[in-house]
Amino acid sequence: MANRITAACDGASKGNPGPAAWAWVVADAQGQPVSWEAGPLGKATNNVAELTALLELLEATDPAVPLEVRMDSQYAMNAVTKWIAGWRRNGWKTAAGKPVANRDLVVRIDELLAGRTVDFRYVPAHREDGDHLNAIADRAASDTALTQQAAGTSYGAKQLPAPTRPQQKATRSSGTATRGETGKPPKSRPGGTIRAKFSGRCHCGKPYAAKDLIAKNPNGWGHPECRAAEAG
Repeated sequence: MANRITAACDGASKGNPGPAAWAWVVADAQGQPVSWEAGPLGKATNNVAELTALLELLEATDPAVPLEVRMDSQYAMNAVTKWIAGWRRNGWKTAAGKPVANRDLVVRIDELLAGRTVDFRYVPAHREDGDHLNAIADRAASDTALTQQAAGTSYGAKQLPAPTRPQQKATRSSGTATRGETGKPPKSRPGGTIRAKFSGRCHCGKPYAAKDLIAKNPNGWGHPECRAAEAG
């Protein structure tokens, strides 16, 4: 029996919400990837995809063996390491008394974490010095979100997905909403959201594209659902 399992998981949503998928990658004792799995989710949010990726990884690994999980989603990691205890005490409600988002996934993950040793490690996405397992999981999830076809070692895949390449730095600063060519701010939409002028990165670690809906949160501009999750 292995002394420790090292793995990465990731989710992807093309549109957030949009065609989505989850993926995980498991490495051998030397840290080399040996197996992977990815599955479609139909239309879903990025947060649903991220939580599902973790759930699928937990279900696929031996609970008797300590597990290291590498993730680039701060939302999913915070949900299961910082917020989950309070949500459980409150009857799966946030501090504001609202139902926890994605409760069915969070409750199932809580059940799977009970009685096992799991260390979570945050790894920033799309970095030159980033984690290779996460980069593979990122590509697997992204590809499966587009194809909506399950894939992986158990489906006869002979090769690993090519790791996602790091994004090049933009000539303009990203991660913030910017003014249009006329100098006017982007038009606000219901719920305090706007259309991003340029691509950027949410505080959860995942990117958003130009023209995606984004919202202001304590850490800057990002996905609207990540702003809602912070309230938990």
